[in-house]
Amino acid sequence: MPDAIEYFQLAVPLPGETVEVAPGVRWLRMPLPFQLNHINLWLLEDGPGWALVDTGLFDQTTVALWETILETELQGRPITRVLCTHYHPDHVGMAGWLCDRLNVGLWMTEREWLWGRSWSLDTDPAVYDHQSAFLHTAGCSPDLLAAAHRDSPRYHTLVSPIPRAFTRLRDGGTVSIGGRAWEIVVGTGHAPEHACLFCRELDLLISGDQVLPKITPIVGVEINEPDANPLADFLDSIEKLRALPDSIDILPSHNTPFNGLHGRLDELRQHHDDRLAQFQDACKRPMTAKELSDAIFTRVLDSQNAIFAIGETVAHLNYLCRHGSIVRETQDNGVHLYVPS
Repeated sequence: MPDAIEYFQLAVPLPGETVEVAPGVRWLRMPLPFQLNHINLWLLEDGPGWALVDTGLFDQTTVALWETILETELQGRPITRVLCTHYHPDHVGMAGWLCDRLNVGLWMTEREWLWGRSWSLDTDPAVYDHQSAFLHTAGCSPDLLAAAHRDSPRYHTLVSPIPRAFTRLRDGGTVSIGGRAWEIVVGTGHAPEHACLFCRELDLLISGDQVLPKITPIVGVEINEPDANPLADFLDSIEKLRALPDSIDILPSHNTPFNGLHGRLDELRQHHDDRLAQFQDACKRPMTAKELSDAIFTRVLDSQNAIFAIGETVAHLNYLCRHGSIVRETQDNGVHLYVPS
């Protein structure tokens, strides 16, 4: 990593414990049963209690850890509200359980709440047919379609029931938490309306998944919006976040807190510029998204990560198509081919 990025010299909290990272701000970490095996959560001092930012995945392990935290780690003070940066299940999974258990409200941006609520209510097995149709247009084999059906967990199995009501976080708005003003800075591309929280008093940004220090946030198309251009949205968000001071400390959802926002934004921009060049260079003849994905993501991937790679590939190809660098053609069998323009 470049010298511009510096990591906090703090011990990572053990599951079920908290570590102070700034005055009135405590760090929790919850395990995840995936290759990315953890998520960071944040407690913000809120008058007599704590406001919680993000919640962890809804499973037996996380429920047990939350039972411990509520009993031992909050200094006898209640959770006052639950704020979720975006709708992905590792962030919002426990929100319904906590809001119902503690009788507190959920705070999210409107689109994130709508997407989470919609996906959580879609229990129809036909969603697998929808996923298969998308993967078919990308040129995936029947074996991968079958593996996706077998291995991809349904959203509603990873989240507790998302509350029917919420308080809306708005881009450019301010939320008072414990007497401190937290500005809402919305990023897009990784999720539809991802809320970052910036406190000028503490010189601190809770970045969620929008800015991560070591890994690049997934920027992929969703099966319910296959022609979207999330990469353009993500690149716009990079430029938007440059308006924040480079001096701020950053609390990300994965890995460890760090400093050096502008240097990391430069890296993220360069990563996607390089990826776009790689895809354009690889597309020397008519190719499917799966063929192009295999050409760029060369390591062996399990079925779930192969699907993520397809989503990221199509996002980059949609961006190149919008800019006229390549052209998408549809064969009689419904499979898309990408050809040089």
